[in-house]
Amino acid sequence: MLKSFLLFTAVVLLVFSGSAPASQAQETSGGKAAAKSTTPAPDSHAKAKKLYDLDCALCHGANGDGKTDLGKDMQLTMLDWTDPKSLAGMSDQAIFDAIRKGKGKMPPEDDARAKNDEIKGLVAYIRKFAREQTASPAAQPPAATPAPGSTPDGTPAPDPPAKPAPGK
Repeated sequence: MLKSFLLFTAVVLLVFSGSAPASQAQETSGGKAAAKSTTPAPDSHAKAKKLYDLDCALCHGANGDGKTDLGKDMQLTMLDWTDPKSLAGMSDQAIFDAIRKGKGKMPPEDDARAKNDEIKGLVAYIRKFAREQTASPAAQPPAATPAPGSTPDGTPAPDPPAKPAPGK
């Protein structure tokens, strides 16, 4: 009976220990397999905002416009992420790679500080800056000039009173 129990325990441990390294390898690989999918996890918005506030906002601005004192002091030219055109030509993977590996004076985001899923959420969070701008109400169009013979609200103006005929 004891041998059966030990054999069963050994098999269970072997099964669980065999699956753990594979999942850890995907999480810690930091590269090809983990970075291919750029879909963020469902609860990632709050984490992404926190990560952005801690690591990105200092240079890129709280609203993503890239206009910060530090950026000016370091003579950095940064994209205005509130402009939909600024990221239009960049894939999520390119943004992911820039964050993970760094770009120019921007330092890379360390694996220990942010996992791949958190960076995927950060990519979605950054893209949200431009979507918020396009969703905001557009500037009011200039007031239309009323057509001749109409009132400012667009209704037809009443006919002017008739003039008496000359000589009467």
